[in-house]
Amino acid sequence: MHQKIALVTGANRGIGLEVCRQLLAKNCLVILTSRNIKKGEMAIQSLGGISGSLHYHQLDINDQESISTIKTFVSDQFGRLDILINNAAINFDAWHTALHADLNQAQQTVEANVFGTWRMCQAFLPMMQAKNYGRVVNVSSISGSLANIAAIDAIAPAYSISKAGLNVLTIQLAKLVAGKDILINAIGPGWCKTDMGTSIAPRNAAEGAASILWGAMLPTGGPTGGFFRDGKRLEW
Repeated sequence: MHQKIALVTGANRGIGLEVCRQLLAKNCLVILTSRNIKKGEMAIQSLGGISGSLHYHQLDINDQESISTIKTFVSDQFGRLDILINNAAINFDAWHTALHADLNQAQQTVEANVFGTWRMCQAFLPMMQAKNYGRVVNVSSISGSLANIAAIDAIAPAYSISKAGLNVLTIQLAKLVAGKDILINAIGPGWCKTDMGTSIAPRNAAEGAASILWGAMLPTGGPTGGFFRDGKRLEW
């Protein structure tokens, strides 16, 4: 395999930016994406600027045309995609309960956190299937784990529901590509110090990103259709 080509969504800050940094350290060619171009360009500069191994492309995962545009870019420029990190997510709605949630906001959360990732997988999994190789990481959360729901406070309902949906999507997609060297897993990086996680989180972005990188760099025959943190299986 030549230099692996990786695309990271929502990569202009926090865990997504740190994932890009760690992928570059693993000698991957990285396509850093963000919805906001100016913020994406600032992120690129923080990593040393555009180079042969670092590229930027604008991407709005809620916009099918935007996804089609980046799919064409990847196909024309590289001919394949080896690693897809579905990191983009919104709205840890800790100020809501299920009874009093703003359902318009909740719908937007599910649209981005589930359907945005779903669109990306529909766009790029066929490219991976054609090459019989791929690693897909759907960045999830323990707040979407039904096995742990009894221990989770009844807050952030839209975010939690969206991550539970993302976990189901991960299982479905992994089953569909079973038998090929395409490994699709959900990774819960844990509560990290980011804009969404806030400064009181117990883990830093580098730790969360390292957990995601584990899923991105799995060897042939590695696990698929699972839920992990720090390389250890979590319960759905």
